[in-house]
Amino acid sequence: MAPLIPTMTSKRPAGPNAALSTAPADGPIVRAVQRADLDQVIAIDAGVTGLEKRKYWASVYRRYGSGERSEQQFLVAIDQGRVVGFIIGEVRDWEFGSPPCGWVFAIDVLPQARLGGIGTRLLETISAAFRRAGVRKLRTMLARDNPLILSFFRSQGMMAGPLISLEMDLE
Repeated sequence: MAPLIPTMTSKRPAGPNAALSTAPADGPIVRAVQRADLDQVIAIDAGVTGLEKRKYWASVYRRYGSGERSEQQFLVAIDQGRVVGFIIGEVRDWEFGSPPCGWVFAIDVLPQARLGGIGTRLLETISAAFRRAGVRKLRTMLARDNPLILSFFRSQGMMAGPLISLEMDLE
């Protein structure tokens, strides 16, 4: 996916979490999530994962959807009045000895809307918001058995970082 350069930008009406709304003249816009978008976000996630996690998404919306903090971003891509993708992340400060950086912990695009630059536009918009919040590094984690999302992030210039994920069973 080649990066898209927005041809039109406008600021969100209010709040420190005012990510730019971006859209080429003929494509989706990226803007902060609104409560009315949540059912469509849940449907995209359920369609991809096979699980409807309504309670989880309500919690994510309460934490990241308020638009009150520039360090927290929950953005959606809207095309012809419907949500076609979303991205969520936040600035994390000093965990694991790392200086503040932006973390993306969720991104998805409707399968039928993929390969149209929507994921790229979402990632560019959240990256711009993180830069405005003062960070210069973007990170994410993903399942190593998910080649689709790994390919997407690599196409955006991301590579293995300095942290190693470890886990153990708690049984």
